[in-house]
Amino acid sequence: MGDLVSNVQVGCQGWNYKDWIAKPGEGGALYPQGTRPAEMLELYARFFRTVEVDSTFYGVPAASTIENWLRRTPPEFTFSLKLPQEITHTHALRRESFALLEEFCERARLFSKRLIAILIQLPPQFDATPENARALQEFLPRLPSELRFSIEFRNPEWMQDDVLDLLDQYGVSLALVEGIWLERAKLWRAAERMKTDFACVRFMGARDLTRFDVVQRAQDENLNSWREVIKRLAARMSNVHVCFSNYYEGHAPASANKLMRLLGQKTIEAKEVEKQPSLF
Repeated sequence: MGDLVSNVQVGCQGWNYKDWIAKPGEGGALYPQGTRPAEMLELYARFFRTVEVDSTFYGVPAASTIENWLRRTPPEFTFSLKLPQEITHTHALRRESFALLEEFCERARLFSKRLIAILIQLPPQFDATPENARALQEFLPRLPSELRFSIEFRNPEWMQDDVLDLLDQYGVSLALVEGIWLERAKLWRAAERMKTDFACVRFMGARDLTRFDVVQRAQDENLNSWREVIKRLAARMSNVHVCFSNYYEGHAPASANKLMRLLGQKTIEAKEVEKQPSLF
């Protein structure tokens, strides 16, 4: 176990996976046998302090849905949200997306202090053309300053100093993504020059896995390298938010626990939760 790094919140991308439910005679799953979908978030929150909500990528959540998420998790539990794809993909940050952006941000305010950040995930085809650069320049000023945003580029053309300076100007963090889209060394160099007080780190993987109940491709060496980057970020920022995809190793909870141990953080075994009564 590494030295304790307490201002890094580690979790998963989503919580509602049937493969995370234990099967008779098999170990390694997160949730006890017989867990219903409605029970998953409450159980998840006993293992991790944060989660990335993937469902907001597909639309603005109802206020009642957000209230339910908040009610089912303890007060210190936090959320990050993905901006709807209608904004990032369909309209590519153009003016046609501004009304939906305003609606989404209004809904996001319901999370209050329990909202870590809103992720602006751009597709690989959003390349660095003059038209897209202009769209980005017009979009960033419309982001409410009281909410935190992190932007994920999946096209390497955007990894330029003037783009990073523009993000700094509006207090938008560059999302640091382990994946196939950007060269890791360039991403880490960009991380060293980030001026925001928070960072979002996302661990992705090739989408060639069909089960998510066990690690199928260990990434221990990769995680060890990222640990040093994350520790340097945590040393100069108030908060670093890290979330794992099932596609990174095959079972996001196991990946999250690996990193937590590398950062000296306590992890909870599934068998400990199975015998505990509900706390909230």
